[in-house]
Amino acid sequence: MWRSYLRLSSALVLLAFVVCHLAAHCFLLVSLDTADTALVTLMYPWRTLAGTVLLSVALLVHFLNALWSIYSRRTLRLPAWQWTQIALGLCIPLVLMIHIIGTRIAETFFDVYDTYPIVLLAQWVLVPWLGAVQALAVVIVWLHACVGLHFWLRVKHWYPPWRPFLFAFAVLFPSLALAGFVAAGNATRRQVAEYPGYVAQVLQEARITGPKAQALARIERVSIGIYLVLVALPFIGRGVRYARSRRRQLPQLSHPSGRAMAILAGASVLETLRDNGIPHPALCGGRARCTTCRVLVSKGLDRLPLAAGMEAQALARISATEGMRLACQIRPTADISIMPLLAADATAADGRLRGGFEGSERLITVVFVDIRGSTRLGENRLPYDVLFILNRFFREMTQAIEATHGHYSQFTGDGLMALYGLNAAEPTRGAADAVRGAREMMTRLDHLNGQLSDDLAEPLRIGIGIHYGEAIVGAMGPPRSQIITAIGDTVNTCARLESLTKDYDCLVVISRRAAEAAALEVGGNVLQQAVVKGRSEPVEFYALNDPAALEL
Repeated sequence: MWRSYLRLSSALVLLAFVVCHLAAHCFLLVSLDTADTALVTLMYPWRTLAGTVLLSVALLVHFLNALWSIYSRRTLRLPAWQWTQIALGLCIPLVLMIHIIGTRIAETFFDVYDTYPIVLLAQWVLVPWLGAVQALAVVIVWLHACVGLHFWLRVKHWYPPWRPFLFAFAVLFPSLALAGFVAAGNATRRQVAEYPGYVAQVLQEARITGPKAQALARIERVSIGIYLVLVALPFIGRGVRYARSRRRQLPQLSHPSGRAMAILAGASVLETLRDNGIPHPALCGGRARCTTCRVLVSKGLDRLPLAAGMEAQALARISATEGMRLACQIRPTADISIMPLLAADATAADGRLRGGFEGSERLITVVFVDIRGSTRLGENRLPYDVLFILNRFFREMTQAIEATHGHYSQFTGDGLMALYGLNAAEPTRGAADAVRGAREMMTRLDHLNGQLSDDLAEPLRIGIGIHYGEAIVGAMGPPRSQIITAIGDTVNTCARLESLTKDYDCLVVISRRAAEAAALEVGGNVLQQAVVKGRSEPVEFYALNDPAALEL
């Protein structure tokens, strides 16, 4: 957890520095003097002792974390966006090293006066290829930051509406900075062409001499060599570790596809799956943020360490069920069997799905509501009028469901289906809430009929079916438009009970099992029976026509 916080904190510090620096570049579109003033103002906090220490520590922490991240991974089979971010990140020190040594290092240790004129002169006149490298550095640094920010923020629920505006800023801001850099560079070249003594004057003002330039060049060469060695170290270390691990007896990971694969020492389940070419979701890149890599451990759970740190926080956030773990965080040392809980193309919204809604069999209360005589609504009415009435009806019914702790599940033509007990600690609580929900629907329907009395030839009437039992509950449907619903015998039976309200000319048909679960007093009502298609035994139920009969 602490390493994750250090990575994010150091990245944000470095991003703040980059934004200040590029903002000063934007002022080059106005004038060189204005940009110099802006540079001094915006960069002042970073030139203080505290700012220098903070920036240096952030740079060191971020770089070392990147090297450790490469070494600690047990596979380099990564999504394209992660490889893009890693590759860009490793290129940044190379493209910035000469600039940093020629400016901050030169100013601090060689008494060089670092200003825009000397930097522009060096990069556009004296060593022109440095200007191209500097422009490339801006692009690489900004792309690296944007990729990291996007894949950090995309799991946040508030991010999608803001993404177009942030994208516009991400394009315009560096474009203005580069435009200012090019404009100032061209102006510097004109100055050199028009005033022969300009170069000598700027060099003198910057206090640059031949020995100083040679010393800085040697530092640049040594620094680049050291950097390349440091980058090579984690890859060399990975090779040594892999060769040693192959000599051991490795634990096995069993996947529902029927494949069993060796788990390298220290490898996570996510890394093992990727290394064996098995698609598995992980929108955050395996950082325990998005929970899309969640799996159900069916074997070997007792030999895994308990969830801790960021994994524990993430699992608690989604109310994870027993046996659920994050594939990116568990590193098995013994045989293990897992079941992926989300599709390989899971989205950030899927990652916010509450634990258990990936698909589980559970006790649930199902409610079906249907309008009686809905076909007559369309007689002598414009389609707009029919939709107006139906939308008012569905709004009232949905509000009644929400007010009684139910979940609107799906639209069924001229009716709807609701689920109760999804979040209840005790399943029978859902049955009691469903009874209260039915009573609330009747109350709201009477109110709606009063409001629409001038528009309706006769009041709207409904039939309600309530049943309690086992069903498969989860997020179902097309990948981009899934809903939390239920399927199974309980749902089919409830739909049949709702249709019986027509045969018995009543408001509510509630199964005996639902009535008992809700502790509903049905003393004066006769227990009925009906055969339901697909069931060998008849269903027992009560036909209720008085809202008062639903009082708990």
